[in-house]
Parts: sequence; C-alpha cells; structure tokens
Amino acid sequence: MSKAAELAALIGSQTALSNRNLIINGAMQVAQRGTSTSSVTGNGYHACDRWKFDTTDESTLTISQATDVPSGKGFANSFKMDVTVAESSVASDDQTFLNHRIEGQNLQQLKKGTSSAESVTVSFYVKSTKTGTFCLELEDKDNSRHISKQYSVSASDTWEFKTITFDGDTTGTLDNDNGESLRLKFWLVAGSDFTSGTLATSWASITNANAAVGQVNAFDSTSNNWLITGIQLEVGEQATPFEHRSFADELIKCQRYFELIGYALGRAVSTTQAEVNSAFKVDKRAAPTITLKETSSAIAEFLRSAANITSLDSTYNSQTTHCGNRLTSSDTGMNSGELVSVIKPDSLAADAEL
Repeated sequence: MSKAAELAALIGSQTALSNRNLIINGAMQVAQRGTSTSSVTGNGYHACDRWKFDTTDESTLTISQATDVPSGKGFANSFKMDVTVAESSVASDDQTFLNHRIEGQNLQQLKKGTSSAESVTVSFYVKSTKTGTFCLELEDKDNSRHISKQYSVSASDTWEFKTITFDGDTTGTLDNDNGESLRLKFWLVAGSDFTSGTLATSWASITNANAAVGQVNAFDSTSNNWLITGIQLEVGEQATPFEHRSFADELIKCQRYFELIGYALGRAVSTTQAEVNSAFKVDKRAAPTITLKETSSAIAEFLRSAANITSLDSTYNSQTTHCGNRLTSSDTGMNSGELVSVIKPDSLAADAEL
C-alpha cells in the first residue's frame, strides 16, 4: 500500500488514529508464560499472551513466539505452530483454532444489536505450509450468534497479507461488562460437524455445521507450520495500517489478564502459614486465580530462615482484583506476626483470563 493509499484509508475509516485496534498483543510482542512450549496436545495459552489455543484433534505441536516475520512491515515476532505429530484422520467432532477473547465493555462502539451496527475489518499476515481455504469466525458469546468468512493461502511457506470485512449485526446487544462478549477464531482443523453445512457469511444463530465450511487440515503433516502476526480488528469496512504499540503499552494491557509476581510482603499467621499482599502492577479484569509457577523453587524468606512454599490456601486465594493470598510453607519455625516476603522473581502467577 502506498503512503497516499494509507492516508486515504485512515481518513476514510472514520476512526481514531490511535486505539483503533481492538486486539491486544496483535504483534505477538508479549509472552509472559514463556516463548516456547513443546508437546502441546491440549487447550491453553502456550506462548504469546491473549492468544488461546483450543483443540480436540490428535495432533501434537510446538507453539512458540517466533522471530520469523513479514519483511519490512515493522514486526519482530509472530505466533508459530510447528506440527510434530500430524492429525492424519480428522474426526467429525474435531475442532482446532487459535482465538482471541474480548470484553464486552471494550466493544460498545460496534453498536451491535442496533440499527446503526458497525461493520468490522480484520487484517493480518499469515504464513502457512498448507495452502488452500481457511476460515475466520466471529462469535458473539452473549447472544450465541456467529459469522464466518473464508480466506485463501496461495503460496506455501510465504507471508501473505489478508483483510476480511464482517457486516454489522443489528441483532443481539453486547453486554457492557468485563465478561467475554466476542471471540475471534482462526480455524486450523475442522471435522464434519463444523463443515457440513453452509458457511455463515451473514450473522446468524450459531449452527456448528456452518462455522468452518471448506477449512483445510492445517496439521496433516509433520512438515507443516502455521504462523501469524499483525492482527488488527477495527471498526469500518477498510483495513488501515497496523497500529504498532510500544512493548510497555502491550504489556500493561496483557497484565490485566495475566501477570507474573516477583515480590510479595506479609506476615506469618501460624508456624506454617503466611498471608502476603501480592499487589499487582495492573488491576485484573476479575479476581484472579493465584498459582505457584514453580513450587520447588518459589522461595519464602522468613527473617531467620528460608523455605520452599508448598501450596496456596484456596480460601484466601483470589480475594480481589488488587491483591491477597495465603501461602503454606514447609518451614514450621515461623512465629505468628513474623515478617514474610516472597522474593523469587516470577514465583507467583495471577490469571484472570476470559
């Protein structure tokens, strides 16, 4: 796209020049949980923040934050799936997709469910060993509605730019709260339960058979890779240039949903338990689940000695969006009221994902 065309797109979009991308971490900059996970066979956030992998097929993958990116577009990272065990026979109920989940209170500008409902455009760069037809679906979680569009990968292992526009939906208002209202789904494998109907290219009540019609099996060979970056979801019928945000800005947005905690301070309440104030850098979307990232090496220092933390007390876990949990330690020598601190970097994880 020429500079003149970029300017025309921005003007014609009738949206703000900043904060127009409704996607968090679309450039795959942030990976708090780690940059690579091998032997992936199940659901989870395995690499880049805010991008959840859901699957029921029999493949095995290595999922990573990669440095393979489209040349000259300003990206440093991509989300990569490398097939290590192929899905050779797709069962009827198999469904595999990469998805991004968005709070309803961040989507009110879509005017969904009104006569003024806005169209939205998704743009992204994709690189796939497997060529052919892929499906991209928007799912309205508040009203059980969906719309799907196809895109084609023309050249194997080559970065391609895609843009897809979805019409506005005059049915079904999105909730104005911190719950999940919209899910963006990049389909990768789909069984006949999701391909045997007619693709839902207009908004309609969810019918599984209409979700991913024509979808290829992207995981049918151990030679297959699938990479994506530069994902943007914006109001309007025109894709505008990708909104590059700083790493710091993206990290803060991601920490609303997941944060690693490296320091917490509190006092012992018994010889084996301590209540600590694990204050978050960013208020969470909801009261998070606090977990020990590495039980054997998460260190609690009790003034006179140090000991491994062995568990978290669920009664005191996830009390607020700000802080609060109780640790149980293998050290039995604490005194009630004694100062306690968790000092190992990233020893606790706070998860408030949608």
